[in-house]
Amino acid sequence: MQWDDLRFVLAVARTGTLTAAGRELGVARTTVGRRLRALEEQMEVRLFDETPDGLVPTAAGQDLAEVAEGVEAEVLGARSRLAGRDLALRGKLRVSTVDFIYECFADAFAGFISTYPGVELSVLSTDEAVSLRRREADVVVRLQDAPPESLVGRRLGQLEFGIYASRELVERVGRGADPAAFPWLHFDARDDGRGLEPWYARFAADAPVVMGFDAYAVMRHAVRTGLGAHFLARVDAERFGELVHLGPAKDPPRRTLWALTLPELRTNSRVRAFLAHLDGALRARL
Repeated sequence: MQWDDLRFVLAVARTGTLTAAGRELGVARTTVGRRLRALEEQMEVRLFDETPDGLVPTAAGQDLAEVAEGVEAEVLGARSRLAGRDLALRGKLRVSTVDFIYECFADAFAGFISTYPGVELSVLSTDEAVSLRRREADVVVRLQDAPPESLVGRRLGQLEFGIYASRELVERVGRGADPAAFPWLHFDARDDGRGLEPWYARFAADAPVVMGFDAYAVMRHAVRTGLGAHFLARVDAERFGELVHLGPAKDPPRRTLWALTLPELRTNSRVRAFLAHLDGALRARL
């Protein structure tokens, strides 16, 4: 049995569900379930019972969770003792993200290179998928509802989105007008709506689409200049005084922000330090 196995037991014991444990660990719920089953088969004992209130540790599961807590305390203590050594990290680190994520959280990236001046950080700004297997990047920071099982990392939080239009366009269409009354922008058909189709159907099903784009930053510029309305991340849009939030007032759309890497890279000192730094810098803000 390894510490990695104990992490899964501890996460499920603390959260009570596979889904919540997966969020805490930065993996899919199916991965959590598979790891638990494998551990139960290896130990030939049941670790959790399914109840109406969630997964509850059996006596064996509780014993193992307590062991895991002790190991976790030792690991965290070791990390603290080695913190000074981490300051001497050296080498290259390539991080891929989308433009507005970097713009909104540039201070977090700057804080990393300030803390680890020996790391040569490259930020690759692109809306296109990159291949970690081909080492096009070491870490990706992306909005995804659920990360692929082939990647591991940190769930940084959720970004709330809203419908925005320029102040000039709002004056033309009319204050208080329904969002569907505005001309709308859209992502290019080749981009398959960027997963926003349910949002369009909910808020702008009958709205005219006047132009399509293939990049968020260009789309945002078009919104700012009055070409049409579109969904923008609120943390991003509220930096621009010419934009007006049109709604929704309740139950706004949200997307989850992840920092992900390959399983074999998660022990790399530079990758590990970056994931921990970004998690600490953004968790309280999202």
